[in-house]
Order: sequence, then structure tokens, then C-alpha cells
Amino acid sequence: MRFATYRSGSKVGVAVASEEGALRGLLHDEPGFPGPLSRLIAEGPAALRAAGASLARGRALDRSTIEWLPPLPAPGKIVCVGLNYVDHSLESGFVPPAYPTIFVRFSSSLIGHGAPIRRPAASVQLDYEGEMVAVIGKAGRHIARTQALDHVAGYSIFNDASIRDFQTKSPQWTVGKNFDATGPFGPVMVTADELPAGGKGLHIQTRLNGQVVQDASTSDMIFDVAALISILSEAITLWPGDIIVSGTPSGVGMARKPPLFMKHGDVCEVEIEGIGTLRNPVADEIGAAVAEPVAANA
Repeated sequence: MRFATYRSGSKVGVAVASEEGALRGLLHDEPGFPGPLSRLIAEGPAALRAAGASLARGRALDRSTIEWLPPLPAPGKIVCVGLNYVDHSLESGFVPPAYPTIFVRFSSSLIGHGAPIRRPAASVQLDYEGEMVAVIGKAGRHIARTQALDHVAGYSIFNDASIRDFQTKSPQWTVGKNFDATGPFGPVMVTADELPAGGKGLHIQTRLNGQVVQDASTSDMIFDVAALISILSEAITLWPGDIIVSGTPSGVGMARKPPLFMKHGDVCEVEIEGIGTLRNPVADEIGAAVAEPVAANA
């Protein structure tokens, strides 16, 4: 099943998408609404299946008239992994790590499919990073690697757009990874049963204005999804609705000669086999309205 979260007018809803692209859904105040995706994930696979059946009987939605939101607009934790592909680690000037490079994002940085990535007034060094997301579906701590994938509800797509000069102002990357409206996430969450175990072997490609700039396989990750879950859970309890943004392959704009940064008017797409395409235009921050926050239960 493929779940999306959307807004129509002032109301938030949940939808299911077919592989052909048809979208059916219900708003939160309509009869049959099964609940926000965060709650369905926490309730488990049976709840997701029942919700999918209910939503499939909902209204047909026009993709061009709804506002796509991140599948989970306010994840409990957004755990990101840096330098998780050998070639990207080398192009960034680092030795491939023996332990995952972990940083976090905040939900205030998230935007949905179709929303503009905001190039901030403070910098022109806005870079792209196409990544696969693993969505946690079952809580756990000290999770064995052999059982780790039992804790995954589904997979999605992320563009870890980074403000490079702010990322390197200090040894910690937090500021450069958390500017408002720089974290496209979506358009859908695909349940784990529809993809290879761990999301392995999926073709991942990033395109800027139609030009391929990143092209790899999720099998190229240094630490796969099972390893990441097991290693993270040594320290951190993972909860349903937490997301792990699993790292980007080589080809980022910062490493190119000359550097290739995103600018106003560009369009960036991240496509992952079996999941879909996350597409976002780029717009300068100056004069932009502040995005209305989405309630945590959306």
C-alpha cells in the first residue's frame, strides 16, 4: 500500500495511491476516516491494511488541486545518516566511516512533494541529496540486526537539501541541515511488504532540471537499514513514526568542479524504484510567506 498525507483547504486528510497514480482519500472530518498515518503506523500492519481498504472507498482526488504534505508531517525523530555511500564519503573528503555518521533534522524543516525548497537569504550554497527513508513501525531498544526489519513499517523518499557553508561553519552539521523548508519528504510511504527487504537493490536517482546528478543503488549503502536500526537502538529507543534518512550517493553539487548549487527556478527530482518521484521547485526565501504548521496528529 502507498499512503499519502494531504491538505485540502484548511483540512488535512490521508489517501492511498495506486501504482498507476490514482489517488483516493478522506479528510479528517469525513465519515470513514481511519485516523492519521502516524496513529495507523503505531497500531500496526493490520490497522494499515484496514485503513487502506477504507481509504480506497474514499473520494477520487485531483493531484493538481491538493497540497501534498510529508507522509508524516511531524515525526517523533528524524535521524539522518551522513557519508553512507563510499563514493560520496570520498568526494566529500572523508574516509568511509566504520560507524554511522549521525545527525538530526527538525520537523520545522520538512516540506511535501511539490512545495518549494527555499534557498535562504543567508546563502547561495543550497545543495541536493537524494535519499531513501525507512519509517519505524514498532518500538524497540537493543534490536538485533536479524530482527531489525520487523521494526520497519515502510519506505519513502527524502531530499536532504543542505546549506553547505552553514554546514561547515562548525564541526556539527545541525544548522546547515535544518533551514526552514529544506527537507522535502514524500510523496508517499510505501509499506514494507511491497518492497525488497530493507529496501535493498532499489535504483535511486536525483535529477536537477532534468539532468541526472546522482545515480546509484540502495545496495551501495555502507550501513544498510537493518544495520542502522540495530546500531541506533544501542543508544536510542526507536518509536513508531520515527524516520531514518539513510544517506545520499555521490554526485552532490558541493563536490563538483565547479560546484553546482540549486537556485531560484530550478526543479529537483528524487526518484527511487518502487517508491516514486519526489519533485520540488526551488525558490528564493526573500518575500516568502511563513508556512502554516501542521498539527502533530496529522
